[in-house]
Amino acid sequence: MPTLLIYGLGYLGEAVARRAGEAGWRLRATSRNPDRGLIDPTDADALGTALSETDALLVTVAPTSEGCPALATLGPLLAAHRPGWIGYASSTEVYGDRGGGWVFEDSALNAASIAGARRVAAERAWAPFGAHLFRLPAIYGRGRSTLDRLRAGTVKRVHKPGQVFNRIHIGDAAAGVMASLERPNPDRAYNLTDDDPSSMDTVILAACARLGIEPPPQTDLDDPTVSEIMRGFYLDSKRVSNARAKAELGWRPACPTWREGLERLLSKP
Repeated sequence: MPTLLIYGLGYLGEAVARRAGEAGWRLRATSRNPDRGLIDPTDADALGTALSETDALLVTVAPTSEGCPALATLGPLLAAHRPGWIGYASSTEVYGDRGGGWVFEDSALNAASIAGARRVAAERAWAPFGAHLFRLPAIYGRGRSTLDRLRAGTVKRVHKPGQVFNRIHIGDAAAGVMASLERPNPDRAYNLTDDDPSSMDTVILAACARLGIEPPPQTDLDDPTVSEIMRGFYLDSKRVSNARAKAELGWRPACPTWREGLERLLSKP
């Protein structure tokens, strides 16, 4: 039974863990929450032992101002035992703003935000280890969707003409990682995105129509009620191609657009 170590059992990590378990993988994982009974992400001894029994390593934690926290701990340990497959969950933020144009895995990295620049640095730090890079857009799923935010009354319908971006359902993101595990290709980057980059306004209006509620009023990007995090989100406008993942991994998103994603979330309790 092969073993997968997931450094960071968060939203994406848990989705990958479910699929890997169903596929027959033995699982190990880290968490900063001691109540979960998982490996402490700063415990070098425990991680060293886990790595010695690991066939594949997936890193899902975001970088900080000091770099990738996983690499800070795992880097020295990987000299003693390097799994046959290493994956790093990155972000399409690395491409920066393209004015609505298309980007591909070989496009220049031109992050427009601090978070994006940190992702670029983390990708480069993992390069000597032959990591598979998964560049992910905004991830949505049950409990983390426009539908949930509309029901909670927390949606800001920010108006920025021409702004578009991709999304990915959490199940499709996990399926893309699993497809790479089955078809390893070290040092390769993959965009795991949907097929239909669209504006946030388009999705909000469609979601409101399906819920039978009035859309929230439009808010200008420079409105003081718009958070800095949200302003940063609207820095980028681009269309991200997923052609490489489809061609090389045989991956196909079950929710190829946000429309199928909305329907899936509405149809399952």
